[in-house]
Amino acid sequence: MFIVTTDTVPGKEVIELKGFVKGSTIQAKHVGKDILAGLKTIIGGEIREYNEMMEQARKIAISRMVEDAKAKGANAIVACRLQTSSVMANASEIVAYGTAVKINE
Repeated sequence: MFIVTTDTVPGKEVIELKGFVKGSTIQAKHVGKDILAGLKTIIGGEIREYNEMMEQARKIAISRMVEDAKAKGANAIVACRLQTSSVMANASEIVAYGTAVKINE
């Protein structure tokens, strides 16, 4: 599955439009990680605990988007985007979305 942020896949021709696809997940902060992150805000530096959590959330959202595209018969996703939003205290939603297409291989 090709996934690109551009409107086309370089060197390939879009032969069929399959439609909008998305995948999402909501991740909540872990109490233990929240305490460690709180300490980091005092001394500064990268908050690795949150970075790892968000990286995992992105992977889940993208894999769900890919499954949506495969179910529609696509072999590529163009105009892929990621969006993050806070849905409640200590929880964030990650959404991956794009346009599923069939390209020549």
